[in-house]
Amino acid sequence: MLASGRTKMADDTRLRFSGRPQVVFFGSGPVAAKSLELLSAHCDIEAVVTKPQPAHHKEPFPVLTVAERLGLPIHTPAGKRELSGLFAGTFAEKPLQSRLGIVIDYGFIINQDVIDYFPLGIVNSHFSLLPEWRGADPITFAILSGQRETGISLMLITKGLDEGPILAYAPFDIPEGMTTPELTDELIELSDWTLQDILPAYLAGRVAARPQLEAALPRHAAVSFSRKLTKEDGALDFTKTAEELEREIRAFIEWPRSRMILGNTSIVVTEAHVSDKTDGKSGTTWLEDKRFGVYCAEGSLEISRLIPAGKKEMAAEAFLAGYRHLFTRDN
Repeated sequence: MLASGRTKMADDTRLRFSGRPQVVFFGSGPVAAKSLELLSAHCDIEAVVTKPQPAHHKEPFPVLTVAERLGLPIHTPAGKRELSGLFAGTFAEKPLQSRLGIVIDYGFIINQDVIDYFPLGIVNSHFSLLPEWRGADPITFAILSGQRETGISLMLITKGLDEGPILAYAPFDIPEGMTTPELTDELIELSDWTLQDILPAYLAGRVAARPQLEAALPRHAAVSFSRKLTKEDGALDFTKTAEELEREIRAFIEWPRSRMILGNTSIVVTEAHVSDKTDGKSGTTWLEDKRFGVYCAEGSLEISRLIPAGKKEMAAEAFLAGYRHLFTRDN
């Protein structure tokens, strides 16, 4: 489902080079863990830098689990200051051989002194086509916005938020109905494919980074920003259109999850689609045999799958078998 042209290098040249790049990996979250595992198949990982595991977490952090299984050296600085200290201390006394770093889903801002440690800088695989959706959650906002194309950007990090020069883009066509976790999995694979293609060329000096606004793909050249989501984002607001809410449900399916109150019961909506029913007041429900939904500012939302409070996920038909009494004239 790659768009035509597949990887687009910043200098519009497509090259392949043999050999395994040596890199230092920065990452902490689940996306980082999957990316590290894939990266290890075609790169020599000299060190893994990740967040320390908090004492209250019983299960190991995903990156720690992968790095330990692969037998990789692990460093866990607890913030920007400790990260700088690691490179000014441990890695100054015993220098790393890697000429560049790779950062994916790290969670800490990397100071300029750490970037400068690497002769070729630190490459970030950002999951949007920059400068579109700079910031914390570009995948979710690609779905929320209803766009049909996204992708990944290989960028050299700078002190500005996702403002660094671009090494390569790889577009991806978003299928209809795709959720955030599904899109995330696709972009992790695309990111690794692109890194595998570009890193040897960059190390060989055959790929040069270009300023972001100069390299930007025409359809994605406008600067936009994503943000961190909050639990409040999950509350379904039926003064919005049915199309907007359907996208929210797909975008928020893992967190913060889309929630509503029906009668006196809280439910999490996990799947819905836009219905052709349009003749009701925003926020009121409709019921038809084994189907139900909610009228919105424009159109209505038919709920297909949901999780009632204290229960497991179920289809709408199963929900109605036990909760039909919630549908009154006041809903």
